[in-house]
Amino acid sequence: MCLMSTTRREPLQGSVLLCYITDRCQFPGNSKDQERLLLAKIAECAGAGVDYVQLREKDLSARELEELARKAVAAIPSGSRASLLINSRVDVALAASAHGVHLPARDLSASDARVIWDRAGKTGAVIGASAHTVDEVSQAEAHGADFAVFAPVFEKSGVANAVGMAQLWQACHRPHPAGAPMPVLALGGVTLNNAQRCLDAGAAGIAGIRLFQENDVASAVQGLRLLRV
Repeated sequence: MCLMSTTRREPLQGSVLLCYITDRCQFPGNSKDQERLLLAKIAECAGAGVDYVQLREKDLSARELEELARKAVAAIPSGSRASLLINSRVDVALAASAHGVHLPARDLSASDARVIWDRAGKTGAVIGASAHTVDEVSQAEAHGADFAVFAPVFEKSGVANAVGMAQLWQACHRPHPAGAPMPVLALGGVTLNNAQRCLDAGAAGIAGIRLFQENDVASAVQGLRLLRV
């Protein structure tokens, strides 16, 4: 694989946005097997047209995460439009030459993260943010996040969320500044069978772990891209 450029990639206009969130511990085998399968899945997702890959391995130390992030950077095929985002750690994202960072709710603000990025002499950081309420979506937007991932929609850790769709609708129809609203991606039990409901509620795209890790990604991406926004 070739090292990817750190130039910011713009998602395809008018297309369903897709975000693969990693969890290597869901793969079988020992730690080396899990890492190998994770890097192969990142390459598969990036090659299939997923817009964002969020490296979310929260159990790793900063040094371990940076080592994995560098391997993830190298795993993305040359010419892919995918942006690699490191969960929470702006320092690791910069050290590994990732495209940006994904910020948990109630973490560093998107505006502060962008200042750190710019002061490091980099430009065009892609910044995503997690959100669980309408207010958190609005705060992410006010601070200049590129997109928000709203969860849980259908379930969290296997537990159904009966009001998730209503909350997603409210988040997607929030008051927003003039101009195009910040995209909101749906997360939490989203499948190929229920993704259309998320888009009908106003979501601009879909994020998932199992959705990508447990399926043939090319087929999943093709099916999701055909959905109506």
